[in-house]
This record gives sequence, C-alpha cells and structure tokens, in this order.
Amino acid sequence: MILHEKTDAPQAPGKPYRAADGESIPIYATEAIREIEALAAALPESPALMERAGLAAAALARDRLLKGNKGRVLVLAGPGNNGGDAFVVARHLREFWYKVTLVFTGRRDALSADAQRMLDAWRAAGGEILAEIPRNEDWDGIVDGLFGIGLDSSAHRGLEGRYATLVDTVNRLRLPVLALDVPSGLGSDTGQVRGTAIRASLTATFIGLKAGLLTHEGPGHCGEIFVCDLGLDARALKEPESWLLNQARAKRLLPPRRPADSHKGTFGSVGIVGGAPGMRGAAILAGTAALKLGAGRVHLGLVGNPVPGIDTMQPELMLRTVHELFKLDSLSCLVVGPGLGMGADADFWLRCALESSLPLILDADALNLVAARSGLARLLRERAAASILTPHPAEAARLLDTSTAAVQNDRMTAVRTLAQRFRCHAVLKGAGSVCAAPDGKRHVNASGNPGLSTAGTGDVLSGIMGALLAQGLDAEGAMLLAVYLHGAAADMLRTRQGGPVGLTASEIIDAARTLLNRWTYDDRSA
Repeated sequence: MILHEKTDAPQAPGKPYRAADGESIPIYATEAIREIEALAAALPESPALMERAGLAAAALARDRLLKGNKGRVLVLAGPGNNGGDAFVVARHLREFWYKVTLVFTGRRDALSADAQRMLDAWRAAGGEILAEIPRNEDWDGIVDGLFGIGLDSSAHRGLEGRYATLVDTVNRLRLPVLALDVPSGLGSDTGQVRGTAIRASLTATFIGLKAGLLTHEGPGHCGEIFVCDLGLDARALKEPESWLLNQARAKRLLPPRRPADSHKGTFGSVGIVGGAPGMRGAAILAGTAALKLGAGRVHLGLVGNPVPGIDTMQPELMLRTVHELFKLDSLSCLVVGPGLGMGADADFWLRCALESSLPLILDADALNLVAARSGLARLLRERAAASILTPHPAEAARLLDTSTAAVQNDRMTAVRTLAQRFRCHAVLKGAGSVCAAPDGKRHVNASGNPGLSTAGTGDVLSGIMGALLAQGLDAEGAMLLAVYLHGAAADMLRTRQGGPVGLTASEIIDAARTLLNRWTYDDRSA
C-alpha cells in the first residue's frame, strides 16, 4: 500500500507529501467523519468542504490519473454528497481543458443543498449531464463519485441492479480510476465488498483515513491512497480511536542500541512451548525468529516425545522438555502455541503458562484450546501479567464463538472485542492486520503482502514478538513493532525476488533481522 497525505493548498493542490518521520496518521470511522463534518460546518468561518474536496481530487486526476495529458475523462456522480464532490471534480477538470463526460445517477431534488449548488455550478459552466454511460466512446480515465462512505451502513444490502451494472461496466473498461473518498461498493469501516465494488487505481479520501481502505478486501480495491485533509485539523475536532501502523510509528518503538558491555543476559530469555510430534518445525521457526531478532537466549520446551535426536539446524537453540522449561527461573516471557496440538498435555502446559507471572504470547493451538475450554479462557481473563493473542480469522471466530465470515466482515470490531473480552492485546492477522489494546485503541498495519500466505509465517511472528518482549518492550510495543517488521520483511523480499510467490517463513526471519539492524543503527534508513 502506498499512502500519501496532501493539503488543499491552492498553489499546488495535486502535490502529495508523505507523513513526516515519527508522525502518527489517524483513522476515522464513518460516524466520526460525519461528526467532524458537522463540527466544521458550525465553525465561525465554515470551510466549503465539498468545493475543497472536489478541487483536491481534480488536481489528483490531472496530475496522477491522467498525468497531465489533455484528453477525455468519464465522471460518475451518485445520488448523495459523493455525487456533489464529483460535480466539482468535473467542473475543475473542464477548466483544466479536459473533455468531461458526466453521468448522474440521482435526482436534483433529492440532493443536499450543497450538492445541488455544485450541480447547478456544473451546468452554469456549460457542462452536460447524462443518465447512462454512453456506448462506443473512449476515455483516458474515470472518476468514481457514486457512493463513497455513503454505502457503509449495516442496513444497506450493497450494490445491486443499476448500480452493480455501472460498477461492473467500469471495471470491465480496465481504465485508470480515481475513487472519491472510498471506492463505491467498499465498506469504509470494514473493507467488505458490498455486492461488487470499483477497483480503483487511486483513492482520494477526505478529512481522514478510513479503515476499510486498509484491511480485508480494501487493499485490493483502493490502489494508491491520498489523504486530503481539506484544510481541517481533524484531531482538534475529534480524537481518533484508531491509527495507521506505518514505518514512522514502528521506528519509535525500536529497542535501544546495545551497550558495549552487554552480555546474553542483558537481552532476556524466551521460552517456546509447542513442537508436538509432527509439528516440531513450528516451534523451531518461532525459536529461530526469537533468537535472530535479538533475544539473549531461547529455550524450546517441546511437547510429547523425548528431545534427543532432533536436529533444529540452529544449534544455539536450547532444547528442553516442557517440564524442564517451566523450572527455569530466568525466562523473560513465554510463547505458547506453535505446533502445540490439542492433546491433554497441551491443555496442561497451557494452563501452567496462564497461571505463570510471565508475559505471554498465545498462538495457533493455544488459541484453539482457550476457545474450547472455558476454564482456560477464565484464566486468560484473570491474568495480571501481559498477554498477546495472535489469531488468524478462523481462530478469532472460535474465540468469539462466531463465523470466520463475520470476523472478516468487521475486522475492526472483532479485534477490539477480543482484546476487551480477554483483557489482553490482540492482533487479527490477514490483509491489513489489525492490532488492539485492552483500552480499545487500534492500529491497522500498512506493511505486508500475499507472500505471507504460507506455512510458518505466524510462528515467525510470535517468535519476533517474544524477542521484543525479552528485550524490554511492553506488550503493545512488542506487538506493534513485530507486526510491522514482519510485514516489512516480506515486502523487502517481494521487491528483491520480483514478486510474492514462493516466499518462505525462514526467509522472513533473516529479512526482519536485517531491517531491525538497519532501522536501529543506520540513521539514514528513513
């Protein structure tokens, strides 16, 4: 995902800028955006938000969608305020000397007063209005102003009939598309496609960033994202509850540089509980990740058969029985779940971990056991020490006693519910992983790619988290830095290899180590 922020500065309305190093980018729900709009309208000098939005988007269309070439552009205006924005875009593009075809799907008398004024201004400028996309015409690009955030309502069944046909027609044209606020058909809060959705090349989103652009199906539909603040300080009007997890945020969480007189005890000890017969590799991956991401010592407590004869290919890992592991008094944290299994011994050792006073990361079958055993769930909720849950959508569904589809279709709510129900930190993995703290604050991750869809990557993530906990980060910091670093390592490998196909979990470990060192020790690695 490529994200830019831009102002509505009239001298250069199409010039983007990236968030400054260390700057956090807020994410707003649709309801919060509506509140901000209402508060802005009540200001003594109320800004003309629709005019500003249309001008900013028109400049993006000129500079990025059409790349300055004077040609033909199709603008779709829907029945609400997103259509009002589209009228402004069409008017300014016409002033920029583009030939604009405008298709309006609503009725003037049903528009808001602002949108009616923008429609009238388009007509006064000599613009024409069509009811349907004309056949046998060619365009250089398309502006999608059908719905934006107006579709994000649980009462709305999604696009169907005429609107579904319009969206499908646009997608079949295979032209570059600029979506206004949110690609039509995409839930702005959820990233769920409501029937069908525009596949945009660029999205100009207004006032603040929306979660639906970043998670679930959103990244596959929004293209390159530009945040247009329209001259508003949104945070001054409404404090956000969610944030973008980007490199600037991740780098603020880095462990300190290592002192010259450090030793292995300085950087903590991680205990890994798992690796039942047939699943030893999961524990080894987690342990190797913990070791290479900076833990001073890593102990593998393997469930099941005796340890001798196992070749980890990583001789620095210390192999133990789980019984021996729990006798150690030097552990800094525990990672429970990689290759754990669902047997009685797994249940017993998970219970021991939950009753310990150590910070705890739960992954894989540890999560499935908590979902299946009410006693384990109670122990998790009652823990005094920090806990981090790392479920994929199916595991989250088991923990929440719902369906995977229900989790995916509202990932922001699902992860917050997990964190609050179990009084822990939680990361819901997947496209646009979402992290939540017990107080409800959430971060949506901006790194990662489909190459992570392979066996063992979750084990690596839990191992990285363990290493960061052992080095002194708190639960929130370890979770956020590990999630971003894990995805960034996959992004680096995708670039190096020319694509995401065939990326392996073992490769992510070394790439993550490279990035962690680069960010910590190379001041030029912005």
